[in-house]
Amino acid sequence: MGGLSWRKLLGWDRHPTDGHSHDYDSWWHDSRRRLLPHYHDEPLESAIPPQAVTEVALRLRHLIEECVPCELNPDLVTRPHSKVITNKVIKAAKEAGGKEHGACVVFCLLVNKRWWKHQSLVELWDADLHNLRATACEVIAKQIIETEDDASYLMHSVLLKRYSVIINGKPTPPANVVERAVDLHALRVIGSSGYQKCINFLWKGWLVQDEDDPSTFVDYKGKDDTSYCAHLDPDRMRAPMYQNVTQMLFSFFYLILYTLAMNSVNARGEIDLIEGLLYVFTIGYMCDELSKLWKAGHQILSFWHAFNSVLYALVSTSLVMRFIALSAGVDDPIRHQYTTLSYNFLAVSAPLFWGRLLLYLDSFRFFGAMLVVLKVMMKESMIFFALLIVIFIGFLQAFIGLDFAEDQSAEDFYFIIQAMANALMQSPDFSGFDKFSHPFGLILYYCFTFVVMVVLLNILIALYNSAYEDIYDNANDEYLAMFAQKTMTFVRAPDENVFIPPLNLVEIFCLAIPFEWWMSKKTYEHLNDIVMAALYSPLLLVSAYFEMKTAQEVRGNRARGEEDDDTIEEWEQMSDHFDFEGDGWSKTVASAKSNLEEDADVMEIKKLKQEVQELKKMLEGLTKFIVGEQGLENGEKKEVKGGDEEGESSGSA
Repeated sequence: MGGLSWRKLLGWDRHPTDGHSHDYDSWWHDSRRRLLPHYHDEPLESAIPPQAVTEVALRLRHLIEECVPCELNPDLVTRPHSKVITNKVIKAAKEAGGKEHGACVVFCLLVNKRWWKHQSLVELWDADLHNLRATACEVIAKQIIETEDDASYLMHSVLLKRYSVIINGKPTPPANVVERAVDLHALRVIGSSGYQKCINFLWKGWLVQDEDDPSTFVDYKGKDDTSYCAHLDPDRMRAPMYQNVTQMLFSFFYLILYTLAMNSVNARGEIDLIEGLLYVFTIGYMCDELSKLWKAGHQILSFWHAFNSVLYALVSTSLVMRFIALSAGVDDPIRHQYTTLSYNFLAVSAPLFWGRLLLYLDSFRFFGAMLVVLKVMMKESMIFFALLIVIFIGFLQAFIGLDFAEDQSAEDFYFIIQAMANALMQSPDFSGFDKFSHPFGLILYYCFTFVVMVVLLNILIALYNSAYEDIYDNANDEYLAMFAQKTMTFVRAPDENVFIPPLNLVEIFCLAIPFEWWMSKKTYEHLNDIVMAALYSPLLLVSAYFEMKTAQEVRGNRARGEEDDDTIEEWEQMSDHFDFEGDGWSKTVASAKSNLEEDADVMEIKKLKQEVQELKKMLEGLTKFIVGEQGLENGEKKEVKGGDEEGESSGSA
């Protein structure tokens, strides 16, 4: 039951490590399936032997234990120029993998983050310490990513290479840093500049999976090709950016079809072209949802899948009602009845049709940040609904018991349900309980109203407020995390054909069923390319033009010695016309800027220490000078005294 056992349910086993190794393997496997569907018959292999990766992870664990030995203020670890995570610590972390295995250090830091998170659940008395160490892993990983100068090595070896660790004597399914950071919700790693550059390249389709080795990502060779025809390739529809645009266009068209269908009701119950297209779109989307569930399992289920399932169920019910109506005669009252019922089901789905657009607008920052807030609020509301269900069932049983005790029948069941629902909607009706098992019914209803309206609803408001504040503080990082997850869900295998609903119906009924089972793989792929080129030709004509313009920008950037995705901003347009080094402005700035690596108090103490050292040297020099002067005076006195004694002795003689 997904990790739930009777021992845990009854409280006989409270240790989170029970079955942990099995859950660990399942977690890796499910997360990989959720992000990247199966696409290759051969199993993926780790770029570095799993035993070596495990050794690097254990080295880093020992480093974190020594650098964060006790509970500290989290700001001491996360702030820039930290005294805990110093440059020496970053350097030591890089050396944990040596020269041969240095590319897996960031991956091993994320492995350690999960280890520390798990240990915080096992050892609740040290949960703050273990969570702080998990945060330290993120801070070090982010510093390593942002201080790496070789962008190609960073993206291809550090972020996109897949690695495994040894668990229970077996290597885990290989995964890369991009996937791991999304699964662990490592906001600091996701928010780093190098990670976002990699996500941007994946989103544009500049990094694609190698056809011969799906575990390796390679650069798209045509990104600097300025030829228009070179970009008329149906394979470019595998890029997440174009898939997202296509989904948005189909979603808007789906909404337009629904609007036209509702504004042109057919009284005779016949299905016209608009309604036919609407139902075809719905069938295509339903097949896509079932395909995802079949490939990725129940782990892919989320709020939006449930949302879409309700919408498709209503539209499907409307279609069934229409078929029942068409089975009757034109003048039959049953036909009119089921036609009206069909349009009723279609009409009540209008809010779901419009709300569905938000699923495809989350690539825009405004909608994306709003959806993140809604997602967290929905999670927080689970506590409220859990308490509400328990309390609602308890009071419902009490009211039914009072009703049954009064006349040996539960005739007022619907009245009880309606009254309790009105109380939940903050419009209670006490008049109906005056004669309901007086005075027990009225007292019980007062208690239910107080618990729901005063206690539970205030708890819900507090949960929503807390969730909003938490998300608002990290709104940018949360949006970047959501965008990274969206990008990874679009990443498909090189040999997988992209047929976006409702075009997947063409793949199912015109390609897969008639040809796939008997046609050779090479011929079938060629046939798919021809069909995709025909279906996506309007989009390819537009995308090829924009890619040609992008290729010209890439060539211009390379001519200037800049990165491929570089853009010239306003403040960079005239920067080459001035020489701040020559006119001395750089020296002025260097003397005016503050030293952020050291505190002002520490700098004053060091300055005072230096002045004390100088004063000490001056005193030592002065002491030596005074001692030397005294020595000279004593010598002169001795010479004078000696001369007098010689004069007296010669006079005596």
